[in-house]
Amino acid sequence: MSGQEAALYPLRLSVTARPLVFGGHAIARRLGKRGLPDWSVAETWECSDVPGNRSVVTNGPLAGRTLHHVLVNHSEALMGTGWSGEYFPLLTKFIDAAGTLPVHLHADDEAARRLEGRPNGKTEAWHILEAAPGATALCGVRKGVTADRLRAALEAQDFDAVLRRLPVRAGETLYVPGGTPHSFGPDTLVYEIEQTSDIQQHAMRWNMEDGSPVGEEEFRANLDMLMRQVDLESRPEFTPGLSIAVGDGVERVFLCAGPYFALERWRAGTAEPLRHSFATAQILSNVGAPVRVRTGTWSEALGRAETLLLPAACREVEITGPADVLFGHLPDLDRDVRGPLLAAGYPLPLLRRFIAAPA
Repeated sequence: MSGQEAALYPLRLSVTARPLVFGGHAIARRLGKRGLPDWSVAETWECSDVPGNRSVVTNGPLAGRTLHHVLVNHSEALMGTGWSGEYFPLLTKFIDAAGTLPVHLHADDEAARRLEGRPNGKTEAWHILEAAPGATALCGVRKGVTADRLRAALEAQDFDAVLRRLPVRAGETLYVPGGTPHSFGPDTLVYEIEQTSDIQQHAMRWNMEDGSPVGEEEFRANLDMLMRQVDLESRPEFTPGLSIAVGDGVERVFLCAGPYFALERWRAGTAEPLRHSFATAQILSNVGAPVRVRTGTWSEALGRAETLLLPAACREVEITGPADVLFGHLPDLDRDVRGPLLAAGYPLPLLRRFIAAPA
């Protein structure tokens, strides 16, 4: 590793706020995120290498450079030994579903390459931060529903006739494979991690940008493409995750894991700081009170709903308690997920069910 790569440091990134029609003010007012505009915000893109919406470094010597520039010029220091790729592989967001999201799906890898001309699809996961009593989500096609029946119901906008409606509870997580039709809201606040992509196919007669109507010809073309990408057998379930005690008053919860990403939630009381060692880039998002983050000689405060990208070269981080933070990363599943959970006593058959298989 070169001296230049070894000097890579924790990166603060620019945030893109998106004013889609289902948004509200919860990211600022309930999560406490600062610096947002006064208008309704549906999403904040916390870490993105999506073309057209690439995060920009806002601190240190690399300030003004895009995340993509950092990846290209410091790939080993950022991602760890042995990684290769054309862009940063993870996209993370806070989502305020004050209203209901449109019913839509994202292509899986195969469909993205075959039908969209893109290198990969978009599998995602939702970690529920807050949800009103009785909140639900649509996710996956009901068992026994045929493609013809699904198409007819989508044309009629009769979603509950063909899609599964699941209860939504704060603290739970849903891993949503590409090809799975879905929606959530209203009154739901979510942290989302996904493959780096912005491809999607909608089943709505209105545009999510401004609520304007979708013309009949466009609507039917959208449904044509959606039906070519839908997976009729994908029926994921919410999970509370798998918990490990890693210190005096420190809890590590594996929220979800698969070949595309893993997401963990760490909580620490005041008795002991949270300490985490890692070998690949970590997207650290604070979902609790302000904390102080230390790695090597670097030490700074991380406010409510702020995100920090920790390069692999940092190797370890210490966060003062009390803390409530999320770590998203591209895992080596044996090293980063199976190993710690097996060591904690979780049986292998349970881990086979918990860890998502490749598409």
